[in-house]
Amino acid sequence: MKALFPSVLLLAGGLAVPVTARAEDGFKPIFNGRDLSGWQGHPDLWSVREGAITGETRDDPKLTHNTFLVWTNGLVDDFELRLKYRIVGGNSGIQYRSAVQEQGRFGPIVGGYQADLEAGKNFSGILYEERGRGILAQRGQKVRLSADPTDANKPKIEVTGSLGRSEDLQAQIKAEDWNEYRIVARGNHLQHFINGHQTVDVVDDHPGRAARTGVLALQLHVGPPMTVQFKDIELKRLKLADKKKIVLTAGTPSHGPGEHEHNAGILLLNQCLQSHPGILTAYYLNGWPRDPTAYDNADAILIYCDGGGGHPFIQSDHLRIIGEKVRQGAGVGCLHYAVEVPKDRGGPEFLEWIGGYFETHWSVNPHWFAEFKNLPSHPVTRGVKPFGIQDEWYYHMRFVDGLKGVTPILTALPPASTLNRPDGPHSGNPHVRAAVLERREPQHVMWVFERPDGGRGFGFTGGHFHKNWGHDDFRKVVLNAIVWMARAEVPETGVESAVTPEQLKANLDPKGR
Repeated sequence: MKALFPSVLLLAGGLAVPVTARAEDGFKPIFNGRDLSGWQGHPDLWSVREGAITGETRDDPKLTHNTFLVWTNGLVDDFELRLKYRIVGGNSGIQYRSAVQEQGRFGPIVGGYQADLEAGKNFSGILYEERGRGILAQRGQKVRLSADPTDANKPKIEVTGSLGRSEDLQAQIKAEDWNEYRIVARGNHLQHFINGHQTVDVVDDHPGRAARTGVLALQLHVGPPMTVQFKDIELKRLKLADKKKIVLTAGTPSHGPGEHEHNAGILLLNQCLQSHPGILTAYYLNGWPRDPTAYDNADAILIYCDGGGGHPFIQSDHLRIIGEKVRQGAGVGCLHYAVEVPKDRGGPEFLEWIGGYFETHWSVNPHWFAEFKNLPSHPVTRGVKPFGIQDEWYYHMRFVDGLKGVTPILTALPPASTLNRPDGPHSGNPHVRAAVLERREPQHVMWVFERPDGGRGFGFTGGHFHKNWGHDDFRKVVLNAIVWMARAEVPETGVESAVTPEQLKANLDPKGR
């Protein structure tokens, strides 16, 4: 696993940018028509004019490399994108499932799939791989890509059919006027359309080279001065047919160094899951995603954040948004403080989504060494050995009546010392004291939930201390739960991963001492 993550273009979180969603067709705007919020490029080259993103080059300074305006609010995997473009002179393109490879003098340099467009008459609509395999499909071609038998890095391009003559498709494109571009990427099947006419149809079966996820960007090409504009940019997520998509969300920084390291924790879990077969992950840092499509094609949603009244899921209309994904079958998982929501706002929903939650004046949140000596037989416990660890293990959770649908995973009896704290909203009530001191009832600090509709969820109350992610069994039981709630297969030995001390230190929030 890599200890570091991409820098300036990593998915940003925070308050959502207000957008108007077209619920009837699933498309959502990702450009607000006013400014370049959520987009990054060289400010001397990119601006907004007359409601359109405008890229313009001049003779002085003259571009020395192709440069790009990158959408920073999310990555794209399986999707449909539609926009309008106009170009006067030169060449441009729409990068998708691409990667920022470096920062050049004139801004980000991106490599990957490109839906080409130009002022000329040869390349608009083709599939080109910038800084990669070159032209992969000419206009009007149906193509299948595989590895060249003589060089696995080179593509073998097999033309399998025709979409029409290139010159006839070019005749449908309006010069120096607005045209509509549509891109559909589903699995390894890529399609481009201009003004409703399909220009390429590609199946990329090239092992190790076919991209399934990456950045979206707009290009300015080296050459003579040019102007290109883009407007009405809308994205629709498509359900993955061959993988389960897990969206990991980190809350904003809180507590002291090494505690509540939501961003570093989510990045670490993401790294651990990336090589798991049948899984595609996406992650968002620093709070509720700015990407309005973030959860639209998720099979499972994990959140690791501060909870209570500040829980991201209970702000604005977020309960409605997550509830909609749950009704579509998505699983929901909550780590540590994320299991706590107010009883009257979030509590009923959490009972439906994950089977339980931390209820103020009912549950407690002490620090204690919990020993998990007996583990149930369940996919989430595969490969997990009995273990003990110090953490802020919340207990006496509010569960659905009769624990219907709930399977306790980690259970331990708290010591009496966990009740020796002043009165307050997290000190519990006499029921807690009776349960622990009189009835000596073991407490469930991790559980999984099977909803009546077949969906899945889980709650894990540990995770206060970042260093605990370095414990193999602590980490494995959570990774197993994430995979399980997405309805993917948990291996007999569990989800294998390894974390080094250096990786634990990476990506920590700057909190001072």
